Amino acid sequence: MDMKNVTTLRIMLVLALSLSMFSCKKSSSSKNSSRATGWKINAKEGGFQYNTNFKEQETAPGLVFVEGGTFTMGKVQDDVMHDWNNSPNQQHVQSFYMDETEVTNVMYLEYLDWIKRVYPPENPEFKAIYDGAVPDTLVWRNRLGYSEMMVENYLRHPGYAEYPVVGVSWIQAVEFANWRSDRVAEMGLQEAGYLKRDSHITDVNSDSSFSIDTYINSPTDTYGGNEDVLKGGKRKAQTDAEGNEINVYANRETGAIQLKYRLPTEAEWEYAALGLTELRSYNVHRGRKKYPWDGQYTRTGKRKVRGDQLANFKQGKGDYGGIAGWSDDGADITAEVKSYEPNDYGLYDMAGNVAEWVADVYRPIVDDEFNDFGYYRGNVYTKNAINDDGTLKIITADEIQYDTLPNGKLIARALPGQIAKVAVDENETYLRTNFDTSDNRNYRDGDKRSSRFFDDFDDEGTDANQTRKMYNSPKHNVETDSSGTMLREYDQSNSRTSLINDEVRVYKGGSWKDREYWLDPAQRRYFPQDMATDYIGFRCAMSRVGSKSKGVKKKN
Repeated sequence: MDMKNVTTLRIMLVLALSLSMFSCKKSSSSKNSSRATGWKINAKEGGFQYNTNFKEQETAPGLVFVEGGTFTMGKVQDDVMHDWNNSPNQQHVQSFYMDETEVTNVMYLEYLDWIKRVYPPENPEFKAIYDGAVPDTLVWRNRLGYSEMMVENYLRHPGYAEYPVVGVSWIQAVEFANWRSDRVAEMGLQEAGYLKRDSHITDVNSDSSFSIDTYINSPTDTYGGNEDVLKGGKRKAQTDAEGNEINVYANRETGAIQLKYRLPTEAEWEYAALGLTELRSYNVHRGRKKYPWDGQYTRTGKRKVRGDQLANFKQGKGDYGGIAGWSDDGADITAEVKSYEPNDYGLYDMAGNVAEWVADVYRPIVDDEFNDFGYYRGNVYTKNAINDDGTLKIITADEIQYDTLPNGKLIARALPGQIAKVAVDENETYLRTNFDTSDNRNYRDGDKRSSRFFDDFDDEGTDANQTRKMYNSPKHNVETDSSGTMLREYDQSNSRTSLINDEVRVYKGGSWKDREYWLDPAQRRYFPQDMATDYIGFRCAMSRVGSKSKGVKKKN
């Protein structure tokens, strides 16, 4: 190669290297400059601040990822009960996260311990908070059976630590999910340097606690305004060009605030129970899937453990576990979580052990004609309450909000430090096409317009003793007189037509007390949201933000 060609080659290499460096510099700098205005994002001098380095939502404690998709929701086996309350329909579910196991006794005891520390039950002002959160251990009692050992030990004894919690109503399950959301978010903000390390132990009390909604909307009201906590994190202080502090508090744009735990919707639960590979192979045949595992039998065909049961359920009359030491499913009541193989998503006990609360209000039909995307019945839209001076209304110790259940029990629904909520009004609903009321639990099924008695022109002259509601359920009444005595009034009406109302919730999956028929993920039953049993537990879910799949798929 002559000298001229060598020189030319060197020049080309220098140019190529320069171009690559320029393009890299341009690429990295464009990440922090606005494509709308060209202004710099995250400038030290101030201006628009945003997390441009966010990669992907982290999987929160206890959860596994479930990639969303289309599936046939509903009953596809013989309907021997003749319920016809879940006829096959095609639904699409967004990606989400779900608890690997059912919520266990030790997980729930951690919740009770936190309540006892922050709101000591020996204080009469807080006694109802703890009492309302404790599971009903009396659900184990049987009028013709001995079960006092479970009444006394099942919740608290270490021998049952990793067994699913029972005796928990739907309302209690929701409040546990809310508490769990705040605690995980609180820990995340500590690790990100926004909150003082260990403040959840050293600085928390009834006047100083953490709430996600309060921190997002009014961070200075979190922890009772304790700046030692709010500004005591490890993050380096930032100031703008004038020396004012910036980025003191995290917000949604930072990506540092954890999403909330919640109960899964019925569609999510059923989709997750079916398992990924089985969804793919059976969807062609309108979801001909009977169990969360492969095959049509409850026993495994694997050579090493052939014949072993794949779930904990009642195998026959008087047979809750099989013959001792042989052909036994390993449990007579509930079983320790992870006692059986998980399904394709890595979820344990999606059939058997305990049935599980889901978020939905029960109705005999799933209205897929109106919505086939992320189906859920139970929306009640609220907004933050505002004081007369325009500030957010934060619940104080003397404003704790309770639900009074039909049995007279109180359950705290709004604790000190949380933002008070009110129903949305015309300011949010006026001229909207997607919703027009705050309470949508009975939309298109159970409201006056969907009743067979509905007549636009027959409102006048209606007998006040009759009802035109489709679901005319009993209404029990509980009041407290001036002396503090609780007065319980049992509904003795002879005109009630149903047990279904806006306070009954769906529960899914068979339990230790159910026969094989109920192991089908499509099966659905209902129970009052304020009552508990010895066979219904729950697990939590969390929504997915960003990409549908874990990791960004390469574009073709």
